[in-house]
Amino acid sequence: MLRLISDAAPEAPSLPRLPELLKPLNKEARPPLSPTEKIPKGEIRSSLRAATLDGVFSTFFSCITAEVFLTNFLLQLGASNFEIGILSGIPLLANFLQPIGAYLSDRSYSRHWFIIKTFIPSRLLWLFVLVGIGMFCTGLAPAHHLVLCTLAINLITHIFGALGSPSWSSWMAVLVPVRLRGRYFGLRNSFTNLTNLLCVPLLGYIVSNWQGGQVQGYGVILILAILAGILSLVFQFFMVDITPQIPSKKTAKTDETTDETLESEEPTPSDYAALLKDSNFLIFVLYFGLWMFAFTLSNPFFNVYLLDNLGLDVGWVTLYTSLMAGASLLTLIYWGKLSDLIGNRPVLVMVGILLSVIPLLWLGIGSATTLALWVWLPLLFFGTGSAAAAIDLCANNIQIEISPAHKPSTYFAAAAASAGLGGAIGSMFGGFLAELPNFGGLPTLFALSAVVRLATLLPLAFVREPRGRNLKQLLLRNRA
Repeated sequence: MLRLISDAAPEAPSLPRLPELLKPLNKEARPPLSPTEKIPKGEIRSSLRAATLDGVFSTFFSCITAEVFLTNFLLQLGASNFEIGILSGIPLLANFLQPIGAYLSDRSYSRHWFIIKTFIPSRLLWLFVLVGIGMFCTGLAPAHHLVLCTLAINLITHIFGALGSPSWSSWMAVLVPVRLRGRYFGLRNSFTNLTNLLCVPLLGYIVSNWQGGQVQGYGVILILAILAGILSLVFQFFMVDITPQIPSKKTAKTDETTDETLESEEPTPSDYAALLKDSNFLIFVLYFGLWMFAFTLSNPFFNVYLLDNLGLDVGWVTLYTSLMAGASLLTLIYWGKLSDLIGNRPVLVMVGILLSVIPLLWLGIGSATTLALWVWLPLLFFGTGSAAAAIDLCANNIQIEISPAHKPSTYFAAAAASAGLGGAIGSMFGGFLAELPNFGGLPTLFALSAVVRLATLLPLAFVREPRGRNLKQLLLRNRA
């Protein structure tokens, strides 16, 4: 990362040493910079290094307070499938608050302090879960009360996160040079995926082998998570602070790369009217929402099936979860090259068919045999991780391509809202169906999800991608 930035700016001074990095910027002496002000290259390098470290520790916090560890913790307390569905739907439903977070953030004085005010409470709230674990282990609190308390804290955490995320994205958009964004965020994502890949199996081993039981073991790693979450925010003090307030049109500076007057990015009524008239993007939004509904209808319950139905140890499940992160890390570059070659829509169709078949393959695992543990399950998780990475990449790319270049935030918000609503309803509805006495449990839910996933690919046939190629064009190119 630092080498790339140095290549882009050869006249910059030498890179800061670790003691210089660990010396916070004097934010009291210097007010936050305006987005139109030029940031010294040395401070950009220090900020990007700090942002990478922030991402690493934030990932450590998130992998403990979400996904397999939190699911296993609630199952150990006797949570139902419907409650697991609520747990999976909370982060997606909270996305609806991001426009409010963007509104409040744009009216603050400092990106950094707005993030601090939203993320510190969301991470310190998990101390109440620690207290609840202590009370449960000593017999002072019933298990179901701890389940409800954890769900409530998880909800509040994601509400604060949704309010703070737009400010973080806007802050990074100013700090990361345009010509380095792809490479920097690719490298930062590689570090976070590597953190997930290495830490999840180790933490799973600690929880599964803790002498006091898995609930107490989760409390131990939760202490580490809270410390890591606070430490990630500490690194933000080493980043150049930016104020959302920009000069008015009459006094605005010109952008050095375009020589055009900077304008407000806030959506106007005309932007929403243009969105409603854009049938191509509305079809994509329909596909995205339906796909997230179909995907989350069964995906949150694969781990439940392993932990509850098959009785696997959490150490095995965390090992498979880390395999998904490894699959994403290994295949993301391949999916990017393929999408550049044939377009994003063909990749979405091809990978969507693969992900539609995967729930049916789970039906072949009736017990934890040696073949299932060492061959079948690793292949399923590797395939899911690889295919999900392709969906994330290509859906984001096609969304950018079919959105207007000027003020695309309204379009992005519509797509995020559709995905969040569809995903939240899907996970909760899946949990509800799995609890019905005559439904057939999780195996029937997996079969239903496969059919629904395949059906949601139909709207993609009507989405027009500017760079997309049809089958006839690909065959003619290969023949030539």
